[in-house]
Amino acid sequence: MSTETADRVAAVTSSWPSTPIQTSWFEYLLDATLLETQLQKTSPDLTPVQLIIQFLEQASKPSLNEQNQVHPPADNRRNRTLKLLALKVAAHVKWDLDVLEKGLTIPVLNMLLNELLCVSKVPPGVKHVDLDLSTLPPTTAMAVIIYNRWAIRTIVLSSFPEKQTKPGPHQMNMLSIVQQEKEMTENILTVLKEQAADSISVLEGAVHLKKDFYIHTLRTLDMLAADAAANGETEYSTAGLRISADELHCQVHYDLGGIFFQQGCTDQPAYEKAREHFRQTKELLKKLDSTVHVHLDEKRLAGYWDACRALTGISDSSDSQTTPYDQINSLIRTHNYQALIEAFIKDNVSHRLPNHFRRSVLREFLYKVQQGETGLDEVCHKLCVCNAIRDALEGEVLSVRFQQLLLKPSKQIVDFILEACTRSLEKDRPSEMSRRNMANFMKTLCESLEELSLVFMVSSHKLFMELLKEEERKVLVEQMRKRTATINLSAKPLPSFYDIPASASVNIGQLEQQLILSLEPRRIRQILIELHGMAERPFWRVNSKWEVPPDYISVILGIKDNLTKDLVYILMAKGLHCISIKDFVHARQLFSACLELVTEFSPKLRQVMLNEILLLEVRAHENMASEGSRERPPPDLVSRVRGYLEMRIHDLPLRQVVGEECVAFMLNWRENDYLILQVPQSLVMNNPYIKLGQLLASTCKELPGPKESRRTAKELWEVVVLICSVSIQHKRNSDGRVGLIRQRESTMGILQRSKFITFIKKLREPLVLTTLISLFVRLHSIVRDDIVNEVTAEHLSIWPSSLANIQAVDVEAVAVTVKELVSYALTLNPNNQSWLITQADIYFVTNQYSAALNFYLQAGAVCSDFFTKAVPPDVYTDQVLKRMIKCCSMMNCHTQVAVLCQFLREVDYMTAFKALQEQNSHDAMDSFYDYIWDVTILEYLTYIHNKRGETEKRQIAVKAIGQTELNTSNPEEVLQLAAQKRKKRFLQAMAKLYF
Repeated sequence: MSTETADRVAAVTSSWPSTPIQTSWFEYLLDATLLETQLQKTSPDLTPVQLIIQFLEQASKPSLNEQNQVHPPADNRRNRTLKLLALKVAAHVKWDLDVLEKGLTIPVLNMLLNELLCVSKVPPGVKHVDLDLSTLPPTTAMAVIIYNRWAIRTIVLSSFPEKQTKPGPHQMNMLSIVQQEKEMTENILTVLKEQAADSISVLEGAVHLKKDFYIHTLRTLDMLAADAAANGETEYSTAGLRISADELHCQVHYDLGGIFFQQGCTDQPAYEKAREHFRQTKELLKKLDSTVHVHLDEKRLAGYWDACRALTGISDSSDSQTTPYDQINSLIRTHNYQALIEAFIKDNVSHRLPNHFRRSVLREFLYKVQQGETGLDEVCHKLCVCNAIRDALEGEVLSVRFQQLLLKPSKQIVDFILEACTRSLEKDRPSEMSRRNMANFMKTLCESLEELSLVFMVSSHKLFMELLKEEERKVLVEQMRKRTATINLSAKPLPSFYDIPASASVNIGQLEQQLILSLEPRRIRQILIELHGMAERPFWRVNSKWEVPPDYISVILGIKDNLTKDLVYILMAKGLHCISIKDFVHARQLFSACLELVTEFSPKLRQVMLNEILLLEVRAHENMASEGSRERPPPDLVSRVRGYLEMRIHDLPLRQVVGEECVAFMLNWRENDYLILQVPQSLVMNNPYIKLGQLLASTCKELPGPKESRRTAKELWEVVVLICSVSIQHKRNSDGRVGLIRQRESTMGILQRSKFITFIKKLREPLVLTTLISLFVRLHSIVRDDIVNEVTAEHLSIWPSSLANIQAVDVEAVAVTVKELVSYALTLNPNNQSWLITQADIYFVTNQYSAALNFYLQAGAVCSDFFTKAVPPDVYTDQVLKRMIKCCSMMNCHTQVAVLCQFLREVDYMTAFKALQEQNSHDAMDSFYDYIWDVTILEYLTYIHNKRGETEKRQIAVKAIGQTELNTSNPEEVLQLAAQKRKKRFLQAMAKLYF
């Protein structure tokens, strides 16, 4: 090669851009400074969200042991460091949920925020709603707020429709991975929706805090990694990034407004709450000089605000002027439809209202007509005409609805069209574009009308003469004559739906919208027939919210006829949706139509539909029961449930939820003998829900018997212990409220714990729930191993008192489950004194003394007609009273302590005297002296006040001791009556304080 050639080659190769070598994830583990260097680059190798995905993906990879068995990721230094790196990247983007939500899937973001809760030291085993944010360290409180903000934002985002991705041939091998992620997302969403009320309560509490907040930065996370938190800097000082109270309140109000707005479609008053939060957001935005840490879409906020004002009908004095939206909504609310049409005609000139808003107004009126409101047909026609003229002026395609209106218009409609056209052009100097578009519209109008008299009305109108040149008019009239002759010769009927001169995409879009909205089976079938006549594609994908159970997917998609496949899928999906919103009437119609359809060609699908109809009837009856109905299910329904539980059909897809609900149904209606004696043993072995149902039924039946006969209680105990157990390899530190979301499910039990809790929450029978509460309370006491602070419940003696493999039991899982179980039971019957005492004990052992005292008082109130009678001694035992005394003591309510010491079987003078010596008491002190009946305590009070020189308080004590009914010479009956009267009055006073 010559020198010149070599130089040319060198010049060319040197001009090629060199591809930078991408930094691998493990390099960040080796070099602690590398992450910060990468994040500060203007063009880093990976974006922040890509780094988070990479770090968490590596940290959550399962491991293999020597026998090639898969184990969950180990809790080792490597994985902890990777998770910390992911948190540092999130800190770099300042925990901006907009950025994180756009780049991360729900499971990944859930994992990231769980780690934030963990490193921020959120108290384990305590629900966020039970935490007092004002007493938590700043970074801990902020972590709780961020998590709950994400929770409600995710619920709102999940309610928006999504365009479903259509996998190509090269993607089919990834369907299983996509399905797994979808299931994880659905599980997380289910839990978030169950906890939505708690998240809202947490955030509503946050907006009342007036202090500034601090959040983790790269520096504070580095300090955590280096165990530098011993001096408390990362927890209690201003080491983190400061977020002002106004900035946080602005963001939280916006997020709360979003969740209340989303709830408004099923709960109308929620719109008023949403409006109030958006009002606060707007005020805070005006107040803030800098909105560095506020990330919200101001255009969306304005849209929310307008929507709330329209939906609530409340005007705001802070709004200086009324918007066009307000004017239109006001006219609709006052039924001033003539003025509404006038406003639409004027807007054709001003163009202040966007097209989508005008169309939504028309859709609202069409919906009212569908619902049976009379007298609105003419309004719909005129609004449709106004919108068509607006489309024509902007050069848009005319709507299908307007084209249909022209098939058989009345003379009045044509008159209105011509009047609206005349008034829709600018009066002074209409633009050339407007004139040309209006002329085209007039020509289209003439071509679409069939009756010559109506065509003549248009062609002889002044506007027609002005806009069209003489040559154009002559050509158009000639075309009309030829068309009329052709029609007369061939006797052609009126154009059918498919002859409408509009684009196919517009037709299909309108029909798809009707398909989404319709709940009438015949109409759904008709729409699908029309759609399949226009395009061959799978219309079951039109709405991403249409979902059928995975168990049935392969059977339905295996139907060869595309129309039938779409119809079966959509009828089932709509029916399931109706069940989920408790619209059982429409669900029955949809399922019946689907059953009739599949009976013709598929015995397998016929049985599937019969199973789904059974589930529908079970849920409908259970819903009636939850609303207070005591009517027993008809024998036919009980018989069908039994038939399902005994059904054995080969190769039939079965949903476990059907069996689950059938078992719960039998337990709720006390069909225990069937579960114990008649269910085939093969079903008990193969279906975990039937096994659980049988064990619960047997245990409840044995409860009155002697202890030695309770064999099934021990078997039930062993099954539940295994459900709450995890393998030692993947046991890790607890992180608070998120126990149900984290993937810590047992592989040792017959059911995953989350599915077990879901099953429990379908039970209503008090004895079954009491049995389960008793079991979990005993298990909780054993794993906590705290004899002093044990939780109490009924029937504890039937369970074992020890565990062979206590290390394998997930302590946090047991704690969370017992709390959820008792809370759920109290939603069914808030007057069950045993459950109330158990709930109080749970709060007591977790040091939540105010809540504990509240429930102890509730337990006494429900069994004494709000303390008008004496509380039974088996409710207020000495143990309960001592716990009430400790609650008051821990809250510095020392006078209440002294009064409660009298309630014990043997008055605890030592505790009472010690409490009365305290001068820093947070209760009403001397106002409680009237409730003391023990003369010794009153004498001690007199002595204490005399010693301190407190003359007024001494006089109150002397007055109390001087009451004749407390004279020790009185008969015992009189003294007892005096004590009972004071007990009742004191407990009523306490109830007013703590309820």
